[in-house]
Amino acid sequence: MTISQEVSAQILRFYHAERWRVGTIARQLGIHHDVVRRVLVQDREVRGELPPRATLLDPYLSFLHQTLEKFPHLTGTRLHAMLVARGYKGGVDHLRERLRTLRPRRTPEAYLRLTTLPGEQAQVDWAHFSHLTIGQARRPLMGFVMVLSYSRQIHLEFFLNARMGSFLLGHVHAFQAFTGVPRVLLYDNLKSAVLERMGSAIRFNPELLEFAAHYRYEPRPVAIARGNEYGVVKNMSRWVSIAPVFLAN
Repeated sequence: MTISQEVSAQILRFYHAERWRVGTIARQLGIHHDVVRRVLVQDREVRGELPPRATLLDPYLSFLHQTLEKFPHLTGTRLHAMLVARGYKGGVDHLRERLRTLRPRRTPEAYLRLTTLPGEQAQVDWAHFSHLTIGQARRPLMGFVMVLSYSRQIHLEFFLNARMGSFLLGHVHAFQAFTGVPRVLLYDNLKSAVLERMGSAIRFNPELLEFAAHYRYEPRPVAIARGNEYGVVKNMSRWVSIAPVFLAN
């Protein structure tokens, strides 16, 4: 879009003298905000880069950086209230605009796609499939799922509860179906498997440990927020919607 020299002069006057924002200038002159920015950039190239304009927020930037470093998810409204208590006279909208650049950005973490050898590992989980009404009772329909990490072969078995006995019985039937026992079984934070977790410290259910010792496999917890370690069984649980129902007490 080409504009006249008069409009360019107005843009520069409104921005530098009247302290209008780019969006305000664009709305008032009926032009696109990119046109306003282009005029300002061209003006800087001719005059040399101008120092940034002082704002009411400048004295509080150090406080904001320190606060956001400790509490990066505080809302703009809450931070504005904290600044007002410290003498800030500006509005919350201006603060929200600045927070887009001030908030610390989380460094993305790369995950290695894990592969396993045949018979090395399986993943175990419960999946909830609504409820069944049996006589006067309304019972949960729970699906025990074990998936071989290498072949993606799945064993799915339905129970009317998620008790420890059903959990271990699902293991036995899965071992029979696979005609063998994987060397390692991965568990998420299932109550049937993990009683307590404090960081890397894990307290397994003693019944599960006794069961694992009998079948000579290693029970292993997955790390928190590590979908690459436990994604197979989670994905399987999503697409299983219709399957032969085997009910066990």
